[in-house]
Amino acid sequence: MFSIFRSKSTTEVPQQPANPVSPPQAREGWLGKLRAGLRKTGSGIATVFTGTRIDDALYEQLEEALLMADAGVKATQYLLDDLKHRVKESKATDPAAVKALLVDALTELLAPLEQTLNVGAHKPTVIMVAGVNGAGKTTSIGKLTHHLAEAGASVLLAAADTFRAAAREQLMVWADRNRQGTGSVDIVHQAGGDPASVCFDAVSAGKARGKDVVLVDTAGRLPTQLHLMEEIKKIKRVVQKADETAPHEVLLVIDGNTGQNALTQVKAFDEALGLTGLIVTKLDGTAKGGVLAAIALLSRERPLPVYFIGVGEQLDELETFEAREFAQALLS
Repeated sequence: MFSIFRSKSTTEVPQQPANPVSPPQAREGWLGKLRAGLRKTGSGIATVFTGTRIDDALYEQLEEALLMADAGVKATQYLLDDLKHRVKESKATDPAAVKALLVDALTELLAPLEQTLNVGAHKPTVIMVAGVNGAGKTTSIGKLTHHLAEAGASVLLAAADTFRAAAREQLMVWADRNRQGTGSVDIVHQAGGDPASVCFDAVSAGKARGKDVVLVDTAGRLPTQLHLMEEIKKIKRVVQKADETAPHEVLLVIDGNTGQNALTQVKAFDEALGLTGLIVTKLDGTAKGGVLAAIALLSRERPLPVYFIGVGEQLDELETFEAREFAQALLS
């Protein structure tokens, strides 16, 4: 089994190459980009703790800062209640200590989202990737292909976004870029063909060629486009005809700048497809990031993993999600 695991993990995957542990310098460099992407939000929250008193005014300012960070009303209230409890228990008297306690509270809330993406239990492991237009879906597939290829997995890409020629060409470019690395990457595509047909051919080809992973790029769609949501359900059904155990992962790509609208997307795509995980992109601009707290609260009964977060356009700028790292970057 191939394991796409975190930089600090000591997981061993017997008899199979695992995702190389990122060198400390490389991980720190990536974290620097993440902190820079979340700086606007982080500075807004950090100013709350520059005073000398822990009082109602501090909590009111923090509430406003968390709402501005797109944490949402419910997650904001949850974090405030948890923080007040921690302050009482620790008898903290310094606002700086309260900030550290907030990092702990946010880390604990986000921790269930920190899970490992494993592939290899099925051959091929079929991963469907969905998302709205502009979320960075195809780019994320290219980066995920890089992670898988670095882990030693052979990958076949299904260019099922057949109605947008640029999407097919973009995926072909990503395939070429990944071929220049260490991995084996193929692509199945058609010009203007039926998306479900492309997916069926890709899964069948993946089985015939002994590929480890088939990554399916579906057309971008809004949850309100009911005919397109029905189409993506059809794609899943057709994938199951090619392999009755598939898809083994159904990932949703979310733009980190989307804010609370991301919750609507998660609910709609989960209802249509039964999501198994998320990729959060574009945390390198005006991203507010607090939406992950809202997602964590939404999925407390059935945690929906955030497998990866992205901070740029390069192959190596998609990294595994770690709750404490993210909390520290958001509140730095």
